Amino acid sequence: WLVIAVGLVRAYLAKGSYHSLYYSIEKPLKFFQTGALLEILHCALGIVPSSVVLTAFQVMSRVFLTWAVTHSVKEVQTEDSVLLFVVAWTITEIIRYSFYTFSLLNHLPYLIKWARYTLFIVLYPMGVSGELLTIYAALPFVRQSGLYSISLPNKYNFSFDYYTFLILVMISYIPIFPQLYFHMLHQRRKVLSHTEERKKSE
Repeated sequence: WLVIAVGLVRAYLAKGSYHSLYYSIEKPLKFFQTGALLEILHCALGIVPSSVVLTAFQVMSRVFLTWAVTHSVKEVQTEDSVLLFVVAWTITEIIRYSFYTFSLLNHLPYLIKWARYTLFIVLYPMGVSGELLTIYAALPFVRQSGLYSISLPNKYNFSFDYYTFLILVMISYIPIFPQLYFHMLHQRRKVLSHTEERKKSE
């Protein structure tokens, strides 16, 4: 994720504009975000204590955005909303993996712990907004091209409308996003208040 961050900064400095920076980090984004599927396995095997369900939703939604929307609908790759979620993901993951690394080394600076449980307050809505706006931008192109849609009649007697599916995906954010967001707020209160109490006792 640091590679992606450096790529974004270098591309911005070279172009002098933040528009269409997606192309400068397209390959590493696809590689690292797809590699995050291993995190679901790590949770399932108990290597990390995170929730399998929450991790699966977060990882799969990002993989879906990366491949089934941004990669598949070329027209949205120039949208500023793509940069919005890419920047949010990148900062979030750099902080999160730094948190994990220092925790494993038993030397976790308070600043990193604070950033892990505070910056999501802005980054999470920022990322979700970018994701939703990108899906919304893809809708007319999906409808026009019939991308991934299956129409009747066919030998399987089965139909699938990808356009409708994307709308349902957008609607699913309404019940799911608040749950994840308030879960993180709860974790923040628990972790940071515990740290403050320990500092006072020392």
